[in-house]
Amino acid sequence: MEKPAFQPPAPESSDAKLKIYFLPNLLTAGNLFCGFVALTKIVEADISSGNFQQIKIALGFILLACIFDLFDGRVARMGGVESPFGREFDSLADLISFGAAPAFLVHRIVLRDVFVGHPEWGWFVASIYLICGAFRLARFNCLANLPGGGGSKDFLGFPIPSAAGLVSSLTLLIIQLNEKDKSLGGWKYVIAVVLIFLSAMMVSTVKYPSFKSLGLRSTSTFAKAIIGALFVGSLLVLWDYVLFYVVPAFFTLYLLYGFIRPRISRRMRREIEEEDDDEAAEEAP
Repeated sequence: MEKPAFQPPAPESSDAKLKIYFLPNLLTAGNLFCGFVALTKIVEADISSGNFQQIKIALGFILLACIFDLFDGRVARMGGVESPFGREFDSLADLISFGAAPAFLVHRIVLRDVFVGHPEWGWFVASIYLICGAFRLARFNCLANLPGGGGSKDFLGFPIPSAAGLVSSLTLLIIQLNEKDKSLGGWKYVIAVVLIFLSAMMVSTVKYPSFKSLGLRSTSTFAKAIIGALFVGSLLVLWDYVLFYVVPAFFTLYLLYGFIRPRISRRMRREIEEEDDDEAAEEAP
């Protein structure tokens, strides 16, 4: 008996099953827009004269993209409107805002001066960060598509928004410290080393908490509520100090936390990551 010819699955004739929720994807679009503006400002910057104003604006937009990325997933989870489209759109936006923009930034202000006679090496080093970021996002989406993979409370590898936030805030700090010299001085090599290190951390197997449990329904102690309120107040009153010093310190501590996390007690980890007792009991072996 002759076997029937292979029939590929028919494409969906309707987009009824494709759910695109407005508010979460609007926040993701804001993330993507910030990444595009950051790239534009980096291209327009005239750093030969020692003017880093456009670079500062670009760095500000990268950090603003981090805020959009922080809220789009939480809004989707709080509303129960997570979708495959939102996850893919978020990864595409992240690749521009947190992959291409930081890589191009470091090449523009650091690597092209380091490899003066061989500019192709500068592009190559910058591309390492971009490629590792793309691999990081692709791995995340593949793991999320596995049965039970979307409910994990941990990130495998350093998250690319945090990597971009660390590079951007550290660059802002160095520009601030060298404002009078009109150059980054020897500190520019620190940025290049950090970029390469973060490239390796993004594709590593070090686990980082996602803090997905933090939301409108999360509870906290009285002391932590006061500390949170004081931090928000400091953002309004001491904005420059927080931006130039507290933000890079925060991303650095988050990076280091992945290394010390397996070495601290489960109780301390639960306190830091704001896990509920019921959730911690479910994870206990």
